[in-house]
Amino acid sequence: MEKKYSFGIDIDGTVTTPEFLLPHINKAFNRNLLLDDVTQYDLTKVLNIDAQTFYDWYRKEELNMYSNPPVQLEAQRILSKWHNDVMLNFITAREENSREVTDLWFKTNLLPYDLLEIVGNTDKVIAAKKHGVHLFMEDKHDNAVRIHEELKIPVLLFDAPYNRDAIPDGVIRVQNWTEAENWVKKEFGI
Repeated sequence: MEKKYSFGIDIDGTVTTPEFLLPHINKAFNRNLLLDDVTQYDLTKVLNIDAQTFYDWYRKEELNMYSNPPVQLEAQRILSKWHNDVMLNFITAREENSREVTDLWFKTNLLPYDLLEIVGNTDKVIAAKKHGVHLFMEDKHDNAVRIHEELKIPVLLFDAPYNRDAIPDGVIRVQNWTEAENWVKKEFGI
């Protein structure tokens, strides 16, 4: 059966809880950060540390951090419901070395998907265009705005302290998956 729609969905901070990295960061850098302390996406600025130091630590720990991040409330139920009508294209900035641990995380958490596109440092706009997405879900402000502006599609921006800059019409801020579900029902009828 052909699906009616194609959605592009980010993983980290969108399907996972936005604070899932913090226990790892707090332990490694002897901090006590809460999500409300993370007011910008660039964690090196939040931590006030050298970018290379953070990058080296991150590369060493990333597979461990990606192995079991918590899923946001209602995400599994809603994605499972949509899967009948929607191509679920997960488009993530994770690196290719994380494919196996990411795939296992999806299976363990019973998260349905049609495609896992790992783009690393490349542009999510390119992947979203390639897969003809009608809607994108994201937590990074800059990505949300660029995807909307370049592809002329709506983007649901999952609210977090690090993404609260102004957004254009067409980027819709949602607080949680239930709000996303309600918006999709109203706009897409599913």
